[in-house]
Amino acid sequence: MPESQPLVVDGSAGGGQVLRTALSLAAVTGRAVDVDDVRGSRPAPGLHPQHLACVECVAAACDATVEGAELESPAVAFDPGPIGGGDLRYDLPTAGSVSLLFDALLPLAVALDAPLTVTATGGTDVKWSPPLASLQHVKLPLLARVGLDATVTRERTGFYPAGGGKATLTVRPSTLSPLSLTERGPLERVAVHSRASASLAGAEVADRQANAAAEALSAVGFSTTIEEVAYDDTASPGSSLLLVGEYGGTRLGVDALGERGKPSEAVAADAVEAFEDLHEAGVVLDPHLADQLLVFLALAGGDLLAPAMTDHLRTNCDVLSAFGYEVTLEEHPDGTARVHSAGERSD
Repeated sequence: MPESQPLVVDGSAGGGQVLRTALSLAAVTGRAVDVDDVRGSRPAPGLHPQHLACVECVAAACDATVEGAELESPAVAFDPGPIGGGDLRYDLPTAGSVSLLFDALLPLAVALDAPLTVTATGGTDVKWSPPLASLQHVKLPLLARVGLDATVTRERTGFYPAGGGKATLTVRPSTLSPLSLTERGPLERVAVHSRASASLAGAEVADRQANAAAEALSAVGFSTTIEEVAYDDTASPGSSLLLVGEYGGTRLGVDALGERGKPSEAVAADAVEAFEDLHEAGVVLDPHLADQLLVFLALAGGDLLAPAMTDHLRTNCDVLSAFGYEVTLEEHPDGTARVHSAGERSD
C-alpha cells in the first residue's frame, strides 16, 4: 500500500493488544493507520476508557491527528506526527489499567530524541491486566537487557473499583539490540512481592500472602525471597501478589488479586500453583508477555519462544507484517511457537 495511504488493521480478533501495537508502530514509523472493528469479537466492543487513554496518550506524544477517539468508538484513524519528549499527564477514570497505558508508550523509546515522562492515575493492580509490579520486575528488566531505558515509579496503588492509583513512566531515547528469548536457563530464585490496602494491615493481609507463598514455594524446593511487603493508602480495599521467577535467560511472572471473602492463603496458593505449572511446562515467557514483546521483536529483531500458538499471537504478528516488518511464525511439535524478526521494515 502506498505510504500516502493509511494502513488498515482489523481490530476485531486481537483485543486491546492489537490497538496498542498499531498505535505504537504508527508513532514509531510515522505511518498513518486505521484500526477498524476495534475489539469487535468482545462482548462489549469498541473503545473502553483504558483503550481511549492509549489512543489519546500516544497521540499526545507524537502530535497525531485522530478520528474516533471517543468511548465505544468502533474505529480509530490515527495519523502521527513527530515524536517528542516532555511531560504528559493522564487521568484514567476509575480503575482503568495504568500498566496497559504505559505498555503502549514504551516502544516510542526507539524514536525519542529527549526523555518522555507520563504520569497517570487509575488502576495499578486490577483484573485483565498486569499489575504495576509486573511491569517493574518482569517486563522492564527483560527489556533493559536489550537496551530499553525506561523506569516506572509507583506513588499510590489503585484497586478496583475506585482506582485512584498513581504512577509515573519515564522513557528515554534507546537503541535496542536483538532479543533472544528462546531458552530459559536455570531458576535462580523466586521473588515475592505482596501489597494490600492500609485498611487491611490489621489483618496482616500482605504479610500472610507473602509468607504463605514463600512457604509453599520453599516446600517444593524453590529458592524464595520475600522481596516486598507493603500497605498503601487506597481508594478501594484490595490486595495483590506477584511471584517472579528469575532464570538465567528470562523471567516468569505470575500474579493474583485478593477477593472479598477469599483468605490470603488461598490467594497465595493460586499464585503458587500457576507458577509451578509454568515452571514445570518449561516455558520461556508467559503468553501475555509474549504478545506484548512482539512489537519490540519487530523493532529490534531476534527470536522469541511463545508457550503456544494462539490467535492473539497470530493476530499481533499480522499487525507487524502490515507495517512492513518481516516476521516469521513457526509452530513446534510440542505446541510452542517461535517468532523470528530480522528487525527490518520493507517499504
